[in-house]
Amino acid sequence: MRRALPPAPCLLGGLTLALALLVPAHAQSVAGTGGDTVSGSGLRPLWEFGAAGIGVSQQAYPGSDQQVRRGLVLPYLVYRGRFLRADRETAGLRAVRTQNYELDVGFAASFGSRSEDIDARRGMRDLGTLVEFGPRLKWFLGEGPGGGRWRLDLPVRGVFDLSDGAAHRGMAFEPELRFERRTAGGWMYGASVGAVFADRRLAATFYEVAPSEAQPWRPAYQANAGLVAWRLGASMSRPLGTDWRVFGFARMDSVTGAANEDSPLIKRTTGGTVGVGFTYTWLRSGREGND
Repeated sequence: MRRALPPAPCLLGGLTLALALLVPAHAQSVAGTGGDTVSGSGLRPLWEFGAAGIGVSQQAYPGSDQQVRRGLVLPYLVYRGRFLRADRETAGLRAVRTQNYELDVGFAASFGSRSEDIDARRGMRDLGTLVEFGPRLKWFLGEGPGGGRWRLDLPVRGVFDLSDGAAHRGMAFEPELRFERRTAGGWMYGASVGAVFADRRLAATFYEVAPSEAQPWRPAYQANAGLVAWRLGASMSRPLGTDWRVFGFARMDSVTGAANEDSPLIKRTTGGTVGVGFTYTWLRSGREGND
């Protein structure tokens, strides 16, 4: 049974970060917010609390020929403050919002993998759980087919390794053109095309082979800054009643023309990531949020 409680902003904090940091970024955008229930004013609750579960098969890194599989269930918190936000887009600070633009500062993340599980990286440093943090400009481009919406995202973020004391791994720029459409039946569909660019330090995290790590089948290689991968994505989600939502997503990465296409760690030109999940909203604020 759905419950409504007085507003309690202090519930923010660790639970929000747990979801934002451990659920892959491309999944956050389709996980939904449990917010299909709105007040008479059309605004959704200030906060919602529940659980989120996700299963992912993810390419170990762009250019890898092996997958990393993860499944987890986490506490789930949405907070729709005027500036402080934790929703289906990000967890962080919304600094500026106008009719055409929005500037926020937030998180994204991807699962790591042990090098002993990846043949091409055997004997090298593990790829940890990488967290991105920094500003993102969202440019709302207007309506599209079927009443959908176009948007251009321009995030610039520092990348940190949670598995190594939040060590700085470099900088990333990930422009993405998105289209989203909600149907009368409640389905939300999304599609995106984008690219990932990295500085030399971040490129080295994925593609550099130090002389001490070289093998007869894996020569030493110095990574270059530039394009990491092209990306195509698709997603869908739907509410099941008032409190449940299910979602799925898929993404294809291609390293064709990438700055480190010649790295010995590149084993496949294209690779994919797929996932399914759910969210369950247990508690809702009785106070309206800021959409």
